[in-house]
Amino acid sequence: MRSHLPASMLASGVHSEGDGHALHQPVLVLNASYEPINVCAARRAIVLVLKGVAMTEEENGHFLHAACVAIRVPSVIRLLEYRRIPHQSRALSRKNILLRDRNTCQYCSTMLPSGELTLDHVIPRSRGGLSTWENLVACCHPCNRRKGNQLPHEAGMKPAREPRSFNLHTSRHIMRLMGHSDDKWRKYLFY
Repeated sequence: MRSHLPASMLASGVHSEGDGHALHQPVLVLNASYEPINVCAARRAIVLVLKGVAMTEEENGHFLHAACVAIRVPSVIRLLEYRRIPHQSRALSRKNILLRDRNTCQYCSTMLPSGELTLDHVIPRSRGGLSTWENLVACCHPCNRRKGNQLPHEAGMKPAREPRSFNLHTSRHIMRLMGHSDDKWRKYLFY
């Protein structure tokens, strides 16, 4: 069911039922061929559906309420037109670092919403560290302050996993792991 509600209705005055975080829940994005290609926030997924770029395949049980309509929040969406996805490394970005690290602080292993995480340079920039896949990790604010300008061994803080570049294989692996939290994703994660 596609609604013709304008995307502007997702602004203030609109709320969701439940825990208040329904619009931040992860949504599996499928290509037109049903191949998993990304994970986005429910808010972005709703915008894509309302713009007619995607359609809802599965719902997560929450509703988005506006003055004249209630929209079911998607759990899985599918793009209506096929997008060619190059089989190469993804762009180095905050979003992709957090996705690679599963929104988990690499020092204390606490999983947090993306807005509550920072990026940490394992080797600080002031000590010659570069902004690369191998030197950036997701980090909570307390751990980032505690580590400060130190090397991990100086602070007694070792990253949980060695940071690596984020390629398509890694993104599929992450989507497969995230699918364990939502049974509706499993039938789309076939490799």
